Amino acid sequence: MDESATYLVRPDPADVRLTRRMKGIDHTGQPVEQDVAVEMALTLFLNGQEIVTMMTIGDYPDCLAVGYLLNQNMITADDEITGIELDDEKPHIFVATARRTDYEFKLKKRTLTSGCAQGTAFGDVMEKFDQVRLDTSAELKTSWLYALTRTINTTPSLYLLSGAIHGCVLCEGDRPLIYMEDVGRHNAVDKIAGYMRLNGVSPAGKLFYTTGRLTSEMVIKTVQMEIPILISRSGFTASGVELARRAGLTLIGRARGKRFACLSGQDRIRFDVDPEKIPDEPSKHRRKAAE
Repeated sequence: MDESATYLVRPDPADVRLTRRMKGIDHTGQPVEQDVAVEMALTLFLNGQEIVTMMTIGDYPDCLAVGYLLNQNMITADDEITGIELDDEKPHIFVATARRTDYEFKLKKRTLTSGCAQGTAFGDVMEKFDQVRLDTSAELKTSWLYALTRTINTTPSLYLLSGAIHGCVLCEGDRPLIYMEDVGRHNAVDKIAGYMRLNGVSPAGKLFYTTGRLTSEMVIKTVQMEIPILISRSGFTASGVELARRAGLTLIGRARGKRFACLSGQDRIRFDVDPEKIPDEPSKHRRKAAE
């Protein structure tokens, strides 16, 4: 079966809206052309109140808007979304809910985080974090992990075309399902959260993969989405590990080729394949460690 057939959503590097061809010179002084990611400022409104302006590549704005509001606890899973309207000219996106939210109070509790592009968290996110009970019966087979990294890293993407992009993927077993990209990893994860909410995708039996660092905010968002396993190509922060242990989240970093490190939730891992039989990752598919 074609590996791409498992995706519900996948990157579209052929979308001319998302990249621009730009001219310059290379290290020898010779002319060169490069595909670069396009950023746009998207302003989000909730029930008529301006909330935030996000720098984004501009695809799936409805998913980004809803996911942002969910992950900032400005709306809940029980809130009825009565409308989502995009004004392409401004560009603005308007989300309306049946229940009046307490966003004004939450805006006063906003704090800055270490994320790229935009990364804000509200002071009450830990209330929801401590209420989540992750599935203790969930498991991760190492054969799934190796298959996922191989499939995701070879899927045509904006990153492989232009760089300067983060990716997040919702997976089930060894199958990648929803692959979103953006200039910031926070945007990418919010897009997946929004897609899940708008399309009724359950977190049961799911894994989450990211190209970004395993920071405290990435852990918090994954736990809020009720996904028990988080995997990254990149490394950890101490606060990210501590929060993962607090929540019972399986946290795997440095997942490249046959290698990985698990610093939380090791009991979920099932070693069902000899890593010596797994080839190293081809250099052309390696992302920079800093990403």
